[in-house]
Amino acid sequence: MNDSYSISPFHWSSGAKTDRGHVRKVNEDNFLELPEKGLWVVADGMGGYEAGDISSQAITDALKNLEQVPSPLSAFVDDIESRLTEVNKDLHERTLKHSRVIGSTVVALLALEKHCIVMWAGDSRAYRYRADKLKQLTQDHSQIEELIEKGVLSPKEIEHYPSNVITRAVGAKAELILDLDINTMQKGDIFLLCSDGLYREISEKEMSKHLSQIPKKSCQEIAEALVNLVLEGQAKDNITAIVIYAQS
Repeated sequence: MNDSYSISPFHWSSGAKTDRGHVRKVNEDNFLELPEKGLWVVADGMGGYEAGDISSQAITDALKNLEQVPSPLSAFVDDIESRLTEVNKDLHERTLKHSRVIGSTVVALLALEKHCIVMWAGDSRAYRYRADKLKQLTQDHSQIEELIEKGVLSPKEIEHYPSNVITRAVGAKAELILDLDINTMQKGDIFLLCSDGLYREISEKEMSKHLSQIPKKSCQEIAEALVNLVLEGQAKDNITAIVIYAQS
């Protein structure tokens, strides 16, 4: 999507691309792109065929029917959190019924007036590209991240430790806990939301190289270029990228 929308005082444009990759039979990723409402979401499903894709779709279905953007920003956050809590309840009941996790990671960007909030559970990520620097705005809810934070793993041990053990997701537990990061936006800010199928395959240097081409290239072109870059390799997982550009 290349159209520009105004969420005063910023004009937003965005673009998105998803692909199942070269190995997975089904794409368990889903995304939601609503620049006219200041909402973008990436969900990466878990549970395998007929579970992961349904889980991630349940998240985007629950969030896409916003009739209007709640104001102030705190009301917007409460609305999104309430909707995700309902999805969590349904997916967790399925998890208990089938004795396996049926759920999904989620990362969402909410924009209103001069601020934006990133909300997430799991290891799908949000990045901000500003003044030629890329910053990761989310911290993975994964076992390896917890062990790194506690100082249990050394840099050498990290390389050989499983990186896909998620400690938080929609549907994984009875209570959903979302982390939040609030940002004051600046003209020219570029955001990237993505599933782990993207950032595990390409470097932050490669991300920055492509994001720096905005506005010479559209957000849609950059989102497609990032996913295609992964597809040039093994692409062992599903891949999703949403690129968002703020102009005053």
